Amino acid sequence: MTEERASGRSRFERDVLPHLDAAYNLARWLTRDPHDAEDVVQDACVRALRYMETLRGEGAKAWLLTIVRNAFYDWVGRNRPVEIVHDAQDALDEAVDPDAIDPERAAIRRSDARVLADALATLPLQFREAVVLRELEELSYRDMARVIGVPIGTVMSRLARGRAMLRQLPSLQRVSDFVESRKQS
Repeated sequence: MTEERASGRSRFERDVLPHLDAAYNLARWLTRDPHDAEDVVQDACVRALRYMETLRGEGAKAWLLTIVRNAFYDWVGRNRPVEIVHDAQDALDEAVDPDAIDPERAAIRRSDARVLADALATLPLQFREAVVLRELEELSYRDMARVIGVPIGTVMSRLARGRAMLRQLPSLQRVSDFVESRKQS
């Protein structure tokens, strides 16, 4: 292995690997399938390692998520149209807090997580990716714009529209109403 490749590999391990969970999370939400997400992340990691010299500054997370997003679009173009992407039920169970002590609260959280995951899955892809990047990955608008490859104004618009679509879903309204009623009692 050449010295340049070794340096790129150690930089990959230091700067990129800490964001592997975020990469998988984004791929999981985009593909709606854990196995397909693993394939997308693997492809993204190979690309990231190959192009480490293009990583500039401190933005390793946004840089990696951009590669994951691009790998996803390449993957979906090769494997299936966006409309056919399905969700697996086991991802919902993984989203539940395993340390919850109260069985009633655990059941409510599980139900809420399922409702939220189902709601996110109904969003069109461009709005779903904006909501996931902001609310789950906590990226700044600037980093989201870099990942998605659109101006910040477009990011803000997609995020606002995605949130509005979620608020309009009757299933999320019922969860919100239930939470409010529990707070008052």
